[in-house]
Amino acid sequence: MHVRRVVPNVQSVALKESSEFYGLLGFEEVMNHGWIVTLASAENPAVQVSLMTDDATAPVAPDMSIEVEDVDAVYAEVRGSGAEIVHPLTDEEWGVRRFFVRDPNGRVVNVLSHS
Repeated sequence: MHVRRVVPNVQSVALKESSEFYGLLGFEEVMNHGWIVTLASAENPAVQVSLMTDDATAPVAPDMSIEVEDVDAVYAEVRGSGAEIVHPLTDEEWGVRRFFVRDPNGRVVNVLSHS
């Protein structure tokens, strides 16, 4: 399995203020869907953090996102393990295919591939 990036998702009720705060640490806005804002390092764009109010199409806001090369293969492996699928494999309108799974600590992980 090839992991492309890992992004922490910080739940926020103050997206603008949070964006400004992380801007002090060198992050710049690279995506904004209104309910989720992704910030990246100008020097290293793979270093990212996302701020979100709630997830627009899923029942919970994930704690982190892991982008993989083949989300279908990972989904099959995770389902086979018996791990709790929190949100089924879904094609989203913003160009990702994703699912949510709960880790052994109760954290929700958004596993995705870009279409």
